[in-house]
Amino acid sequence: MTTLVTGGAGYVGSHCVVALHAAGRDVVILDDFSNAKRSVVDALRSLTGCQLDVVEGDASDRITIARLFGTYDIDSIIHFAAYKSVPESVAEPLRYYRNNVTSTLSLAEAALERGVSRFVLSSSAVVYGTVAELPITEEIRLLPESPYGATKHMCERILVDASAVSDMQSVLLRYFNPVGGHSSGRLGESPLGEPQNLVPVVMQVANGMRPRLEIFGDDYDTPDGSAIRDYVHVMDLAEGHVAALDADLGRHRSRAFNLGTGVGTSVHEVVRSASEVTQRNIAFDVVARRPGDLAESWADCSRAAAELRWRARRDLKQMLADHWRFLRSHPSGLP
Repeated sequence: MTTLVTGGAGYVGSHCVVALHAAGRDVVILDDFSNAKRSVVDALRSLTGCQLDVVEGDASDRITIARLFGTYDIDSIIHFAAYKSVPESVAEPLRYYRNNVTSTLSLAEAALERGVSRFVLSSSAVVYGTVAELPITEEIRLLPESPYGATKHMCERILVDASAVSDMQSVLLRYFNPVGGHSSGRLGESPLGEPQNLVPVVMQVANGMRPRLEIFGDDYDTPDGSAIRDYVHVMDLAEGHVAALDADLGRHRSRAFNLGTGVGTSVHEVVRSASEVTQRNIAFDVVARRPGDLAESWADCSRAAAELRWRARRDLKQMLADHWRFLRSHPSGLP
């Protein structure tokens, strides 16, 4: 049986493909390469030592999906393909609703028609919105505060309702802030255009690729004034998806899980740790907050530990060291 990985050439998706291969699973990748490089596929084939099947196409295109199911014996889906920038979603909300929600709906319809047994969704901690009590558990009310967060909430709801009327079980993985790369240094974050997340920008400053880092706000109600997040190694996340395919969900038709370290780290703490790892000075300027950003967010991952038998194993310094190793070998990302 085969696992369909949509967005499998993207950052988290590509690392998940490596983890799936290590677990002995057959994989077919679906990606439209709108935010990924084709050279990622070459890196994946080199790392796995096998000729991975890759289909170029849009996950919301029903004809493409029908052809995939007609070609491969697909019994599970891991759905990564989505737009994922909070600020961009604030500026272009309808583009986000159209892409993220439509792709999930099309895949869910195909999954029910074809008898897929398990559907794993790449969701996000942004579905929670501002939370008064930390750490964040899966049971709190979902109040997303950006169009991106709202699309992930809608995608979760689609799968919950689909699983309620079928034999398909859905796993909703609400992960926090992916960091790092494969320990080989041959695979890492290689975005098209300017990176949107903190660590890639920090590392570019350390590597002399940009002069300074912009820290968006230092007036949050946090110990050092900068925003606090739960950073998790991308390979830990990848292994979490494998665990989500294998887990016994018992009576649950659908189940949400936080994937993080359970530790909150501020922007200033990331900068200091990155300076230690890289042995470089990281200059920064504090600028205005970005729309949609939260002050604090970190996870309670006890449900994942108990039911998926999964825990994050890599700490912040390993995340930063692996990211730095990839960047030093590929300063412009993969070709």
